[in-house]
Amino acid sequence: MNKSMELAKKLEGLQTVETISKELNIKRSTAINIAHELRKEGYLKNWMGKRKRFYRITPKKNVEIGNPGFYEILDKYSRIKLVSPYEHRIIGRKLTVEEVLIRAIKTKDIKIIIVSLELFNHIKNWRLLSKLAEEEKLERFVGALYDVTRTIIKVRRMDKRIRNKLLNGKVKRKYLLLRVKSKDLKEIERRWNVYLPLNKADLMMYKEW
Repeated sequence: MNKSMELAKKLEGLQTVETISKELNIKRSTAINIAHELRKEGYLKNWMGKRKRFYRITPKKNVEIGNPGFYEILDKYSRIKLVSPYEHRIIGRKLTVEEVLIRAIKTKDIKIIIVSLELFNHIKNWRLLSKLAEEEKLERFVGALYDVTRTIIKVRRMDKRIRNKLLNGKVKRKYLLLRVKSKDLKEIERRWNVYLPLNKADLMMYKEW
C-alpha cells in the first residue's frame, strides 16, 4: 500500500483543511499540500461550501476524464499551492503553460498572479507567450511580471527579441487592477510603463518556501 492510499484510508470521509490538520497533527499549509497530492492521485474530490472548502476522501481512486485544467497546472508547477474553487478539466486538447500564465494575469487576482510567477521557468515557447499576450494587450504586463519574478527566484532567460517585442507592446490600460500602484517595484513599473498591484510583502511567501 502506497503512502497516499494509507493517508486516504486514515482520512476517509468528509474533511476540511482544519480537520486534516488536526487529524494528522500538522500545519495548515502541510494539510493543503496533502489535499493537493491526494487529489492529484485520485483519492480526493473537493467542492466549495458556503464559506468553507470540503474534501471527500476515499481510498478508492477516482478516474478523471480529460486533461489537467487551469488550477491543476498552476499547482503542478508552483511551490505555492492553491485550493482550486472548482474542478476544471480540458477535453480534446492540452492547456499550455503559456495559456495558463496569460489566464492567470487576466484573473487580476493578486494571489493567483503571485502563484503563477513560477510558470516563467516552464515556458517552452516564448513566441506563443508573446502572441497570446499581444492578443490580450498584456505584453508589457507579462514583461513586467517576468522582471518581478527575477527579483525573488532564479528564472530562465527570456529571448531578447521577445523581450523587445513585449517592451513595444500596447496595453488597454496601464493599471492591471483598478488604479493600484506598487510601492516597492517602481523601477520595474517605469521600465515597462505599467502599474502593478504587488509589493515586496506580497512576494514574501516565496521566501518562506
